[in-house]
Amino acid sequence: MNTYRLPQEVEDVLEGALVAILTVVNEKNEPVSHPMLPLYDRDRGLLYFTSSILFSKKLEYIKKNPRVSVLISHREYVNSDKYHAIEIKGDARVFDQDLSREWQKLLPLWRKKEPYIDTYLKQRFALPLFWERAIIEVRPRKVRVWRDGDLEKEPEYYIVGG
Repeated sequence: MNTYRLPQEVEDVLEGALVAILTVVNEKNEPVSHPMLPLYDRDRGLLYFTSSILFSKKLEYIKKNPRVSVLISHREYVNSDKYHAIEIKGDARVFDQDLSREWQKLLPLWRKKEPYIDTYLKQRFALPLFWERAIIEVRPRKVRVWRDGDLEKEPEYYIVGG
């Protein structure tokens, strides 16, 4: 078991992932999964998602139970030379004080992953509620990594954060 920082090639996968499955726990204590665009901040070791207020149930679930799981498990949705399947268990926080602007601090990470986002930003006044977005910040605690995406092998375990 390794501690504190993830290997660079694992962070490369997190940075290059176009889809991650964010799983939260609902009021019935059942897992509910959402495919989302993950934004990984390598410098801070944090994973971010944005969520439109139009689809806010997950935000309420996180506020009541911040324990979440994130899964990256499909090679075709990862833009990285190396690929590893990754499961993250961590603690999430919702930032929803300024839905119109707060998410914009993630634009550098978003542009890096989806350069065409600026095209949509120019049209955001046509779909104002879509751009009323909360930030979900995930602080990884436990990470399992299946090298080369081989789920038949035992995963590597990491405790991160400190």
